[in-house]
Amino acid sequence: MIVRNLDEARKTDRKVAAANGNWDSTRLSLADDGGNCSFHITRIFEGTETHIHYKNHFEAVYCIEGEGEVETLADGKIWPIKPGDIYILDKHDDHLLRASKTMHLACVFTPGLTGHENHRADGSYAAPGE
Repeated sequence: MIVRNLDEARKTDRKVAAANGNWDSTRLSLADDGGNCSFHITRIFEGTETHIHYKNHFEAVYCIEGEGEVETLADGKIWPIKPGDIYILDKHDDHLLRASKTMHLACVFTPGLTGHENHRADGSYAAPGE
């Protein structure tokens, strides 16, 4: 069994921050923990916009706190996000994530991340083993 605490994990290298300061993500469960996914608590900071395009991963995102929106770039549709909402990137959706109030998000990735991934210029994370 693995038990981790969010506040304690934020004091370790499990907390990864965007180079541009838009977000931080505490990776509570990673690929090497033995599961087929990873689980993160991510904060998207107020007033930011982040381009994301997970070409190599499936992600489900549940909003715990804060407010914002997701814009899918293929069609320009804007989805408001508030506590209690989940959005699922089931088609590797190229999107913009904007926070009007700092958002606290519970995120599940498959395949699981290894821990130190950060968005590449195209908004993606590298494929496992790349």
